[in-house]
Amino acid sequence: MGRSPRKDLLAGLTVAVVALPLALGFGISSGAGAEAGLATAVVAGALAAVFGGSNLQVSGPTGAMTVVLVPIVARYGTGGMLTVGLLAGVVLVALALLRVGRWMAYVPVPVVEGFTLGIAAVIALQQVPGALGVKKPDGDNPAVVAARAVADFTAAPHWAALALALAVAAVMLVGVHLRPALPFSLIAVVAATLVARFADLPVATIGHLPAGLPAPSLGFLDLSAVPALLPSALAVAALAALESLMSATAADAMSVSERHDSDRELFGQGLANLAAPLFGGVAATGAIARTAVNVRSGAVSRLAALVHAAVLAVIVFAAAPLVAGIPLAALAGVLIATAVRMVEVGSLRALARAGRGEAAVLALTAAATLAFDLVTAVVTGLLVSGALALAAVARAARIEQVPLHEDLPPADHHDEEQALLAEHIVAYRIDGPLLFAAAHRFLLELTASAEVKVAILRMSRVSAVDSSGATVLGDAITALQRRGTLVLISGVRDEHHRTLDALGILDQLRAAGQVFAATPDAIAYARTHLARGQAPTESTLTATGASR
Repeated sequence: MGRSPRKDLLAGLTVAVVALPLALGFGISSGAGAEAGLATAVVAGALAAVFGGSNLQVSGPTGAMTVVLVPIVARYGTGGMLTVGLLAGVVLVALALLRVGRWMAYVPVPVVEGFTLGIAAVIALQQVPGALGVKKPDGDNPAVVAARAVADFTAAPHWAALALALAVAAVMLVGVHLRPALPFSLIAVVAATLVARFADLPVATIGHLPAGLPAPSLGFLDLSAVPALLPSALAVAALAALESLMSATAADAMSVSERHDSDRELFGQGLANLAAPLFGGVAATGAIARTAVNVRSGAVSRLAALVHAAVLAVIVFAAAPLVAGIPLAALAGVLIATAVRMVEVGSLRALARAGRGEAAVLALTAAATLAFDLVTAVVTGLLVSGALALAAVARAARIEQVPLHEDLPPADHHDEEQALLAEHIVAYRIDGPLLFAAAHRFLLELTASAEVKVAILRMSRVSAVDSSGATVLGDAITALQRRGTLVLISGVRDEHHRTLDALGILDQLRAAGQVFAATPDAIAYARTHLARGQAPTESTLTATGASR
């Protein structure tokens, strides 16, 4: 485990210093309390470090998960939130056993950036009441709640709370550019706590924290409520899987030789989420910010993440009275700065320049995150990205007329015979995927060709065929035959026969000997056919569609 224990110890201590205010802030922001955030960081952080699939990942409460948990706590209470976390752990373990982890890599970058932007906006909006020193207004939408908080602040301003929040956020944002290695979040929180205490500022603080973790218990579990909570649990599990694997991938990119195991990572996160609720913790995921700090601090093994959890455990047991005096406004400032740092302006500009489609997916995902929830946003982004990808694939498919001499050696025919063949035979090469999105255009292009006696459809470059594309191919063959054109097929790939044969597209052509492995064979057949002066037989005039 410890290829360089000293590096891991220092990295773990550094991450713990950074994680402390985040764990407190995310616990409070979720509605479960600061102690829930600390319990999650300790329990989930340790279990995910041991059983997860990344040597460098650091897990705990995150802003993205907080966004999902807030409405769950508001609707079902703390007990419902703990049950959702437990159920999400079961789902994550099941996903790991089903080896679903590898598919998470296919989430498009615009979707990831869009939902990250949306999360950052939601986190910042959620902190507005705490930063203004007002009680959180009722409401589910964070923008509406923030607007109501501003109205309450305007009626009765709390300048001390606002000053602390802005000062903490400013110190973090400026400090990270001046001295990135220093834990400015903790420095700012400690300074704000001292100022609030010695200046006797009228600001709310965290308040009493239990000295230690509670005994594990399933007392919160109400089996009768499980069916109603299951949709929320699926949403939490989906977010935990997505964010954890994104974080593990980021850790791989920042290291030299590390590569995570996606399915093992899901398994570790599943165990972490099964255990955290037993100690009163919220749902956990891999934390991108803390993982990045861990890697940049020189971590080389899982020991660093374990040290991070152990240091936080010591704080829970030994320093709870000190933590209790931290102003809530200071933690709001920490999370506002964290939200600002989540937004990678360079990445957003690059995606905007990449094309209107990518920019639209990013904007739509971010808007859906604000208007609805993260899972709805990701699903929406995936659907739009899929539609755009299919449209791009469809545009890549094309059909073009090619000269016959491409497939015949020059010595095979005299120039007169070549010209004669070219007058009566047309070869079409189909390139790319023949899918439903491209099928209609394919039919129009093919059947709009000039009158010829023989049409050779070269299919060796067709990369994919679905049932819609196969059906349209059959319709095109029928249209050509009804005009008196003999249709020959060449170069069908082995992997495409299943779809074509299932629909009977080539059955009659094959029975008539009009399907060939190579184009020269098809040309030779066409030459013989023209020499005999034969018209297409009656059997070929009946479309394959008649047999379908």
